[in-house]
Amino acid sequence: MDRAEKKIPKKSQRQRRFFIFACIFALAVMTVLIRYAVLMIGRPELDTLPSQRSPVERGPILDRNGRILAMGTKLGNISIWRPGIDDVELLSEELAPILQMSAGEIRERIQYSSSDFIYLKKQVGQSTIQAIETAKAEGNLRGVNIENIAGRIYPEQELAGQLIGFVGDDNQGLAGVEYAFETELTRMGLEQNEEAGDGNNRSGNQVVLTIDITVQHILEEIASRTLEENKAEAVMFLAMDPRSGDILGSASLPGFNPNNIKGSDENTRMDRPAIWAYEPGSVFKIFSLSALLDSGAIDEETVFVCNGHYERTTNLGERIIINCLAPHGPVTAREIIIYSCNAGAAYASDRLGRESFNNLIRNFGFASRTGAGNPGETVGFLRTLDQWSERSKPTIAMGQEIAVSALQMLQAATAVANDGVLVPPRIVSRIVSGDGKKSVPYTTGSPRRVLQAETSRNMRQYMVDVTSNIGTGWRANIEDLSLAVKTGTAQIIDPLTGVYSNTDFIASCLAMIPAESPSLILYLAIIKPQGVSYLGGRIAAPPIREAAEVLVDYLGIPRGKNPQVVHSGSVSIPQEESPLLSDRVPDFSGYSKRSLLPLLLQDEVHIEITGDGWVRRQYPPPGTPLSPGDTITLELE
Repeated sequence: MDRAEKKIPKKSQRQRRFFIFACIFALAVMTVLIRYAVLMIGRPELDTLPSQRSPVERGPILDRNGRILAMGTKLGNISIWRPGIDDVELLSEELAPILQMSAGEIRERIQYSSSDFIYLKKQVGQSTIQAIETAKAEGNLRGVNIENIAGRIYPEQELAGQLIGFVGDDNQGLAGVEYAFETELTRMGLEQNEEAGDGNNRSGNQVVLTIDITVQHILEEIASRTLEENKAEAVMFLAMDPRSGDILGSASLPGFNPNNIKGSDENTRMDRPAIWAYEPGSVFKIFSLSALLDSGAIDEETVFVCNGHYERTTNLGERIIINCLAPHGPVTAREIIIYSCNAGAAYASDRLGRESFNNLIRNFGFASRTGAGNPGETVGFLRTLDQWSERSKPTIAMGQEIAVSALQMLQAATAVANDGVLVPPRIVSRIVSGDGKKSVPYTTGSPRRVLQAETSRNMRQYMVDVTSNIGTGWRANIEDLSLAVKTGTAQIIDPLTGVYSNTDFIASCLAMIPAESPSLILYLAIIKPQGVSYLGGRIAAPPIREAAEVLVDYLGIPRGKNPQVVHSGSVSIPQEESPLLSDRVPDFSGYSKRSLLPLLLQDEVHIEITGDGWVRRQYPPPGTPLSPGDTITLELE
């Protein structure tokens, strides 16, 4: 006899499902009631709600010299517990002047809220909190609750606002370093598994930037005048140490005050140097010509003839014409850079195949993120080879048909400044534990060789000649300081027509200081100037000169033009020796600031330098045993 599965009547199945559903529903109701009871039992009074606080106070953001750019503060959220209110009208009248709200608005929010718990105002300061506490101590404001929260203040106001970023109502980073380093700022200790500590020090890690407040202030001050004088849409002005990749200053105007987010918009909050991609114009020629020289496609003696434009007819019969500013006649690579000759750059690009040219350009870091630490960084724009037209290569060689970021321009410039070695940029130098006892360097990538040293040195010499009376950058010239300069003027594509505008330009200038052995790169871009001129040589070179005059003294860069290129193409510069680090602390007495700078590039020991001039005091003293991770503090006068 076959076994048959015993069937359950349909009525019994429905009863079982109903029973299961009823049990689940009853459990959910009990959970809500228990949760509500716990809250009510744990509340000593109806008008008081338990305040919550973050287990870790958000760590500060500092400049490279330890000056505070962002720090935690105590704020409060003001709320209402409706069952605790005695008189809505009276409460509204009492609260109005304290919260700087109208009594009518407070009354309506209390009366028409669908919940008994109502937030009236968030992130109020200590003066408001104190006023409410005083009133409650006198028996007033029943039903009003203060929720203590951690807030954020930015002591330097607008300074480097886009770079630093800001936090939201929940004290979480929403932009800039605040967002990108959220984990580091809100974690205690430098390792994921590190114990949180004994509770006495509940501060998150400190993020130390490469930015120098003084450099930043100088750049923003000059950028502000440049913006106003040229009636420009925006200005970017950056300073960088090419040896370390440290961004010393990053001005982006118009800016905003992170203490007042409501007074800003997307345009003023944009970290343009990292996020905005644009066609660089003629400044790009130092990279395209360096690549062509380095490949052997052209040499220093290769001559091209500029009769006012570049002209070529393709195999398909297409006629390509690229205009130049003027007929420059016979030009070599040197004259192409000095005169910023479009035709010469285009003719030079014909000497190298598309694939090789594309690879060399990308090797500078274009079409890739630099990884400097800025959130939302653009990759820029460079078409793949299968999308290139016959005019792409000569057009790219002169700085069009490629979009870059200001950070990418700085990164590429390091290869020319560092005798061919590209150093990735960074905006954060190290992460320090909340108690200050541990420090971890922040790295963005490894240096790599992009050009031969001789190619870079020759290019810098061409750029020195740009500041001569026949070059486009003569307005950047400083009598007792050698600058390697390149200017640029780029047309902007009109988004409505898809063709280059006749009125919208980007004027720019890049400088390496001193030219023989650069320790400072300056890059300025003026977006859509509407003043008397739009040419980079006219309006971007003078601010570069002004910034260089101030910064070389502040940073301890020696003045006085050193001997230039000798017959071998090399540069001979007397070098000041740096103290050597071993297993014991050396005697730093009398060493200059410049001689100490190479020590900042090593990661074994952390060097902190304050002041300018020469070392007068140091800690620890000479002869102290030295271990990896130790900190040496040097005071200069």
